[in-house]
Amino acid sequence: MAATDELEKVRRQFDYGPYPRIPIEKTPKDDPNVLFVHDLVTAFYRRDHRVSETKGRRILDAGCGTGYKSLVLAIANPGAEIIGIDLSPESVKLARERIKFHGVDNAHFEVRSILDLPSWGEQFDYINCDEVLYLLPDPVEGLQALKSGLKPHGILRANLHSALQRFPFFRAQSLFKLMGLMDDNPEEMEMDIVREIMKELKDGVDLKARTWNPRYEQEESNEALLANHLLVGDKGSTIPQLFQYLGAAGLEFISMVNWRHWNLVDLFKDPDNLPTFLALSLPDVPQSVQLEMYELLHPVHRLLDFWCSPQPRATVPDLGEWSEEQWNQSTIYLHPQLRTETIKEKWLGYLNDRIIVDLGTFMSFSSPGPVYIDPLGLATLLPLFDQPLAFSALCDRYQRLAPLDPVTLEPIEPKVARQQLQALLTRLELSLFVLVSLP
Repeated sequence: MAATDELEKVRRQFDYGPYPRIPIEKTPKDDPNVLFVHDLVTAFYRRDHRVSETKGRRILDAGCGTGYKSLVLAIANPGAEIIGIDLSPESVKLARERIKFHGVDNAHFEVRSILDLPSWGEQFDYINCDEVLYLLPDPVEGLQALKSGLKPHGILRANLHSALQRFPFFRAQSLFKLMGLMDDNPEEMEMDIVREIMKELKDGVDLKARTWNPRYEQEESNEALLANHLLVGDKGSTIPQLFQYLGAAGLEFISMVNWRHWNLVDLFKDPDNLPTFLALSLPDVPQSVQLEMYELLHPVHRLLDFWCSPQPRATVPDLGEWSEEQWNQSTIYLHPQLRTETIKEKWLGYLNDRIIVDLGTFMSFSSPGPVYIDPLGLATLLPLFDQPLAFSALCDRYQRLAPLDPVTLEPIEPKVARQQLQALLTRLELSLFVLVSLP
């Protein structure tokens, strides 16, 4: 099938079933996890180890669908301009309605193909291309088109379907293609046939066991069927293919969007006591190979969700390896999605009650497990709700709050206070609860 014909089928499918079918009135304002992912501060910090402003930035939501992620981008990035494009006129119509409903005045939408970006002549600080790349006839062509729309310092977020995790659905699609149900765009008749076939299969049949849910038998599941068993143009990729695509498009890998959930050592019973071969060799294994090993061992992520850029990630050592000079030059921030009045009020309540808190109760996406902080830590970081502080200023506050050594009851040494605060910030920065920014 020619590329233009394939894209036309994709357009028709999403005109028939605009995606995502999230109610117009739903707001992401109370969802710090989704805002965290779409906050430019997160992506730029992952690349540059610096905190970036969102005001005045231009953001493209490429393949915006019905505009929910465009709304998220607008709320997560105050002062930024949002432009959404999509092949589907019906989807763009719903996106415009959504933005108007929420009173957002810094977003607008156009019916336009991602592949038209090179001739468009517009450039953006950030491009969000979510749930789209795997539908394009050629992922490299798609990445090259997206790169043409990036400013030299810009960042692209995109994703591919995992060939390993999603393999049962690719089998289902192959079956229904073989039966002719995807020759044209699947609609009610094709979905009813799929429901009847899957419902009547024995429960032990492998494809049914791996891909079917009783809720798919209801008409309300049309979106799920079209997004899985009957998704036109769907393709799977592996981690090596992801890096091949980026290399061919001239883009540098920054990190997985859910990078804390791709940590190879977390798959072992005791990460501090790895098998000897891995313990000796892993420090020299490239990141791309570690990601491939993770997926071969544990293919649980539907999306290979990543950030990339025309420029490489800054070569900044982990905080645990920083010199005293680097610490002295740094400024400490709370992540913007923690700096809300609601979270501050809860923070103060926990502080008044003198209890240890898991910061994941506020924002869990970036941490695969609990991240605890005691009242001393809560009190030390409290001023960050109002403004960032130089490390030296935060260190002075820490020493005032913890004037005595709890064992000797002697005044705490400034050097010891610095080390304790550095350890706290290093632990919290792993999940980006705090951002430690260099000049």
